[in-house]
Amino acid sequence: MSNTPMAASPLTRAVLEIDEYASGLGWDQPARLFALVDTARLRTQEPGLATQLGLDNSPEETALTPIEQEEIPAGKPLDEFLGTIAWPDAVAGCALTVERLMLPPSAETSVPEGLGEAQLAKWVAEHPDRQEVRMTVAVLRDGARESALRLREKDSPTEVLTGSDLVPGLAEALAATFAE
Repeated sequence: MSNTPMAASPLTRAVLEIDEYASGLGWDQPARLFALVDTARLRTQEPGLATQLGLDNSPEETALTPIEQEEIPAGKPLDEFLGTIAWPDAVAGCALTVERLMLPPSAETSVPEGLGEAQLAKWVAEHPDRQEVRMTVAVLRDGARESALRLREKDSPTEVLTGSDLVPGLAEALAATFAE
């Protein structure tokens, strides 16, 4: 079903699975939040849900199952929204997929100083070298992190960049949803 490498860690596989899912929905999508649950635990504690998600006979190696949460409220800043989340104990981690405009490092020196947030967003949106990127960031309760970046102009599973610290600010915000 997926192009996810089996050698990858369960967290990496979950991130790539979410990236593939988001890719199937196309671009210009709202941010999406996912709970990451231990697949074996889910099968034991929620057999009906596991069956509904098609997990009854998936291999045990698929250690984390992403479950999409309700829509993120439109118009509410992402960091504010994340600050309102508290996860039940059954949730091992969470992931977020979000689209952003990104400038290459070469363009950062030409950013006009003193712009407000809205002005800066407009300036980036109009920049000729801007690139649309979909970021999928996941964190576990134990502090593990993983992320995947996909550029709109290189929209192919083989062009997805992964790494644990590609989007550190977003990973921090997600990790904070598990803070006591």
